[in-house]
Amino acid sequence: MTRTGETETYDGRIGDGTGRAITVTSEGLPDWLAPVERAARTVEPEQLSRFLPPESGSGRQSAVLILFGEGEHGPELLLMERSGSLRSHAGQPSFPGGALDPEDGDPERGGPLRAALREAQEETGLDPSGVQIFGVLPRLYIPVSHFVVTPVLGWWRTPTPVVAVDPAETARVFTVPVADLTDPANRATTVHPSGHQGPAFLVESALVWGFTAGVIDRILHFSGWERPWDRSKQVPLDWRS
Repeated sequence: MTRTGETETYDGRIGDGTGRAITVTSEGLPDWLAPVERAARTVEPEQLSRFLPPESGSGRQSAVLILFGEGEHGPELLLMERSGSLRSHAGQPSFPGGALDPEDGDPERGGPLRAALREAQEETGLDPSGVQIFGVLPRLYIPVSHFVVTPVLGWWRTPTPVVAVDPAETARVFTVPVADLTDPANRATTVHPSGHQGPAFLVESALVWGFTAGVIDRILHFSGWERPWDRSKQVPLDWRS
């Protein structure tokens, strides 16, 4: 890759038929996204999660697209709800994303960026040419599914219609205003049957928890968007979760 100021260009092309090179740039971002972009450049893996990729290098390489847009109610975030019939993380709200395919390329270079955009297109139908990647967070780990996840930050510069492309994989696609995510009334702590506790958001008729909620929680915190909330407010998860 080459670096010029705040822009990085990765070798390879996005598999969207446009032949565009993959560029990570903060140029032209709205002012409200600046705190997120700054946090992405400075945050350490240990500040995001206690679950980090195994030192052995094991785990299935994957990526998610954390896509910010501008909606009717201001800044918003794109999420989807996984189908209840899936073997892994069934019924959970999540970011668009999935495992890297061989055609995505090198996991250490542009592979996760291509995978995040490709999976988002396959799952939600969005046009990746309207997405500006402005940051990449450190890789994290989901022990239950053995995924090594690269969170890719995007600005939805040119929004396009989205829908659950394959109902067998995706139950619905929706956006959540950032104001709702920061509203203390919508925040809670989930309690898993295993005893593990983590942050959660009750938004858009959904309980956002687990890996997705953890990443959102850290983004809000390190971007300075977090508002004080009642961490003693608990939401139990049933045995199927």
